[in-house]
Amino acid sequence: MVLAMTAFTLNDTLVKVASETMLTGQLIFLRGVLATAFVLGALRLAGTTLRPRSLVTGWVAVRAVTDAFATVVFLVSLFHLPLATASAINMVTPLVIAAMAAWWLGERVSAWRWTIIGAGFGGVLLIIQPGVEGFNGWAWLCLAGTLLTASRDIITRRIPPEVPSIAITLATSVAVTLLAGGLMLLEGWKPMTLREWALLVGAAAFLAAGYQLIIRATRSGDISAVAPFRYVCLLIAIALGWLIWGHVPNVIGWAGIALVIGAGLVLLRQGGR
Repeated sequence: MVLAMTAFTLNDTLVKVASETMLTGQLIFLRGVLATAFVLGALRLAGTTLRPRSLVTGWVAVRAVTDAFATVVFLVSLFHLPLATASAINMVTPLVIAAMAAWWLGERVSAWRWTIIGAGFGGVLLIIQPGVEGFNGWAWLCLAGTLLTASRDIITRRIPPEVPSIAITLATSVAVTLLAGGLMLLEGWKPMTLREWALLVGAAAFLAAGYQLIIRATRSGDISAVAPFRYVCLLIAIALGWLIWGHVPNVIGWAGIALVIGAGLVLLRQGGR
């Protein structure tokens, strides 16, 4: 999960930079094409053979469609929010996953774990600070993307263990590409520079790696215990947001960051119990 969040944050950073000069649909579509190419290359190198039918049936297809909408919704909001703000809003995911896991998967979530995850959620609220400038309509859209992301991770646990993780990765990548293709048809096409292509290639590589890593993370162990490790992306996003755009959290934001990190470390020490 730590590696997955690092890969996704680096991907988000590169696409946010690219979004300053590129059309949204074109950006997400081309990144999806490149990510799919990376996944297919990995399949070929591993000598793995997949049946096309396995990509469009059952929970694999449901997960792919859910992830496609989650991706597009999050990226559209990311293009209009500071990187750290979007990443912080996404930190609501572990709390949502814990609630869904208790209801849908029948996992036992102890009062202690609810308390710690709730404290982490309180930290997220301090970071996004509802009612101030950073919490606008795009932030609400980002929250919707977070709910879809949590649903995606719960659905992942419904996929039979005999289905290869790489198959789920490929199905997701294809679904995102197709959805973005529809958006691109509405927006049109704009000529691209070599710099934009380089940003997309880098983003696609990190995206493909993140897909595979997060699937492996959510298919093993207690999902409510694994989810809090998402917090690592917050530190990376803050550092990159400061280096690239000069975005720095205020005092209240830093207090929220400390609370989020503290909650994550406590859960790590307690093994998620």
